[in-house]
Amino acid sequence: MAATRISVKVKPGSRQEEIEKLTEVSFLIRVKAAAHEGKANTAAIKLLSEYFDIPKSRIIIVRGEKSRDKVIDITD
Repeated sequence: MAATRISVKVKPGSRQEEIEKLTEVSFLIRVKAAAHEGKANTAAIKLLSEYFDIPKSRIIIVRGEKSRDKVIDITD
């Protein structure tokens, strides 16, 4: 199973939710949710799912579960 690996920086507690594409494999994600009990991660995965038009189950946080800088795999 092939996967596309991207790096993201998540900014929790933002006024609005949005994804900004920085490079081909680098994104800045702003979410309203606080960085508490994984809520920001859940919101980031939801936004990525909508952005790429894929199910949330295909998005996996590989590294950075408790960090703002994350490495994410998008599986085929």
